[in-house]
Amino acid sequence: MGKKKRHHRIHREGRGIIVSLTFLIFAINVPIYLYMSNWFFAITLLLSATLLVFVTYFFRNPMRVLEVSDPNLLIAPADGRVVVIEPTTENEYFGDKRLQVSIFMSPFNVHANWFPVAGKVLHVSHQDGRFMSAYLPKSSTENERSTIVIEMPNGEQVLARQIAGACARRIVTYAEVGEECSIDEHMGFIKFGSRVDLYLPLNTEILVNIGDKTVGGVTKIAQLPPIFKCWG
Repeated sequence: MGKKKRHHRIHREGRGIIVSLTFLIFAINVPIYLYMSNWFFAITLLLSATLLVFVTYFFRNPMRVLEVSDPNLLIAPADGRVVVIEPTTENEYFGDKRLQVSIFMSPFNVHANWFPVAGKVLHVSHQDGRFMSAYLPKSSTENERSTIVIEMPNGEQVLARQIAGACARRIVTYAEVGEECSIDEHMGFIKFGSRVDLYLPLNTEILVNIGDKTVGGVTKIAQLPPIFKCWG
């Protein structure tokens, strides 16, 4: 079993927000301290500190390393809970039947996204859309989303889709076409509640159940069928 190494820090997507929020809290609380009553300042300070702690917690960035000896294992791309496991038609890239596995992230989960497999990035695209709750099934096809397709060393292709939610209004995708990727690297980040869909071959063995909690970069999601093919 692989080792896990975790080092918590603030994700780069949140650093500017946290700095700006700190200055805003300072600008609001100083006049209140100088000109308002002590009890009003105490309440304002408590609310400000709570907000700053929550935002800092939201943008936490655990660094995870999992040693995987089987290259056909698929690892969770996000923290959250499995909400969908079903065969479906993926029309935006494959145009055929695939096995869909979806992970829903609440505002309390880590919102960094990891590559689910090691390989080469074949495709990256962004689609504008709506911002309905990411928990709803139709969010997969109607919400704003980014699609990343990875080709594994054996030639199999895996599609990962970052989906915005009702509060998540910004998807950040780090994956670039042509680059090689590994499961301990971030493929992107989604701010404030969202979802990641995976589209896999129909004969993939799923290792989780609906309702299971996942840890991005750590939880083993599926066993992909072996295909013996090397990159050219």
